[in-house]
Amino acid sequence: MPAVTVDNILTLPRISRPDPAVSKFRPVKQIVTAPRQLEGEGFTVRRPFPHVDFRQSDPFLLLDHLGAVEYAPGEAKGAPWHPHRGFETVTYIMDGAFAHHDSTGGGGLIANGSTQWMTAGAGILHDEMPTEELVTKGGLFHGVQLWVNLPRNLKMTQPRYQDIAADKVVLLSSHDGGALVRLIAGNLDGHDGPGSTWTPITYVHATVSPGSPLQLPWNPEFNALLYVLNGSGKVGTEGTPIREGQMAVFGPGDAVSVEADATQDSRPPNLDVLVLGGKPIREPVFFHGPFVMSTRQEIFEAIEDYHAGRLGQIPASYLG
Repeated sequence: MPAVTVDNILTLPRISRPDPAVSKFRPVKQIVTAPRQLEGEGFTVRRPFPHVDFRQSDPFLLLDHLGAVEYAPGEAKGAPWHPHRGFETVTYIMDGAFAHHDSTGGGGLIANGSTQWMTAGAGILHDEMPTEELVTKGGLFHGVQLWVNLPRNLKMTQPRYQDIAADKVVLLSSHDGGALVRLIAGNLDGHDGPGSTWTPITYVHATVSPGSPLQLPWNPEFNALLYVLNGSGKVGTEGTPIREGQMAVFGPGDAVSVEADATQDSRPPNLDVLVLGGKPIREPVFFHGPFVMSTRQEIFEAIEDYHAGRLGQIPASYLG
């Protein structure tokens, strides 16, 4: 998993270790094993939420874990043209590459540690497809897509993109140098990630060496979720076991903790986790496929607008 790395982690800024005498480490409320399902043209994802109580993941709507998978030639699949309205999609590719295009004529490549932050807002059409090279030659692919809700007053904001290149991610070290922390968005211990968010969140990808702990100060106003991309370890002060494809839902507090098992069975030798948190919006959510709105009537309007072409048109150059 190349994603974003560094030759010498000890040269990075250190994250302060929460003081157990004054910090309240968050307890583990629940461990969720992500079910597998097919999406797009037929690629498999693991989706730990929205299968949990939405109040525990708010403001996050959905998390899809794609791979890690070694595609043979001709196997790679994607998500052809489809609409979105009312939220943001955050696509983070650790291995391989996805090409994307949208109804405004925009497009680009998400590859090897880069992130595409798309605010669908009032509405957009786009596609996300494997590159021609990945389709013809095959290869390793690993990525995640996170959906972040928008409050009702921002549902119809103008669409926008943020392309966060791999070299723009903020790299930090755990207090003892045993974990590499990539800060994609939000604030962590006084450090700010490059992602600009409408909804206050923190988004972290950490690689934890075997047998090492990772303890992070965490905004007490945010919720806290930890998803395992690969490897195994223990979460919370209780030492609850967790492994690839599982997510820990934490209770209240101002610090989170995870420790990598000393022996890892996964092909990458480390424990890789996403740590997510955000300020809950606490508004009604109506979820209908690619639309996330605040009322059922707004869902009907989104469907009507899509069929009427008011969410955009596929550029002729992409119609073959």
